[in-house]
Amino acid sequence: MPSIAPRKRPAEEVRVPYAASGRYAIVRGGAPARPGQGEVVRYVVEVERGLPFDAREFAAEVHRTLNDVRGWARFQRVDHGEVRVRVALSSPDLTVRQCRPLDTGGELSCWNGTRSVINARRWAKGVPQYEGDLAAYRQYVISHEVGHALGHHHRPCPGRGRLAPVMTQQSKSLGRCRPNPWPFPDRKRREKGQNDDRRP
Repeated sequence: MPSIAPRKRPAEEVRVPYAASGRYAIVRGGAPARPGQGEVVRYVVEVERGLPFDAREFAAEVHRTLNDVRGWARFQRVDHGEVRVRVALSSPDLTVRQCRPLDTGGELSCWNGTRSVINARRWAKGVPQYEGDLAAYRQYVISHEVGHALGHHHRPCPGRGRLAPVMTQQSKSLGRCRPNPWPFPDRKRREKGQNDDRRP
């Protein structure tokens, strides 16, 4: 009889506590901005202590997203000194407190004037409108909240079937648009490996 291949188990969902320590830790180390011309934005990555995520992996994913050629600019990750942006992975409870007076309901992320606050529950689960593409949703939420840090404001869906601008509130609804995690989705993607700096 032919052998039957075992079914692949679905990836185990990370259980994110509603509240963790309430204290951020800066992810140590740094990473250079992608090659090119134009402004370099210095930024730091913070992760709330007690969350079930590897801080270095989170920092590496943030860096890859911010330095993609389809992204906002060129970003240099540092762990000290003056920075323009702080990207902070936060429990729902800390997100609620960091984002006030904005009401996140423990579900949304935000820019609070000093930090791009990334809700760890969203980071773990994504949203239905991304149809299970968690990697793309994570790229979106980083691009969106850092977009606020750079001075960009919310934009509506421009029309049925079109790509949603990255500053559309895609975590709430796509409207009639298609999901899009990038500020400049039409820019040609670099060859594999050129912008995949894995140094956390």
